[in-house]
Amino acid sequence: MTCRRQIALLTWTVAFAVTLVNLPTPGLGQGQEIHGENSSFVGNGVAMAWGVLRGAREDDAQVILRIAPAGGNYVAVSLDGVDPFSGRRHELFAMQPMANPLDTRTPRATFADLPRREIHFYTAADRNARRSSLTIYFMGLPDTTPEFASDTALRLYLDETLAKLLPAKGRTP
Repeated sequence: MTCRRQIALLTWTVAFAVTLVNLPTPGLGQGQEIHGENSSFVGNGVAMAWGVLRGAREDDAQVILRIAPAGGNYVAVSLDGVDPFSGRRHELFAMQPMANPLDTRTPRATFADLPRREIHFYTAADRNARRSSLTIYFMGLPDTTPEFASDTALRLYLDETLAKLLPAKGRTP
């Protein structure tokens, strides 16, 4: 092998190794991860529906994610926004007890810098350890997410969507 080829191979190997080392990884002891794809989701003991409440200006638009238990034994939930390139994460919704239903609300503009959304679900044992049992992640706001001009219309849509999803408990996405 020529010296030039060895240098090229070494450069490529080092670049590849640096890339692998810098990839974001799930935390130690983190539970199952599932990729959510649509604006409505049911499976693994939870149900979710997304909606957008338009504002007077684009900067005023809010993204609402309604979460409801669907037969799972989860007692708490949290939401992180993640930059998939740098791995930077920001807690958008601190750990809260699971309610039926629970709405999270974030400005749509936050998807520009933190497009990946990770919804973490905790059982009673995992909640104390601050380690999620289940993470459902979305790579951006789902394309099928409907937008509404009024809060009343949005809430009605979320109520109806979850009502349709909940009889299908336990089905995987």
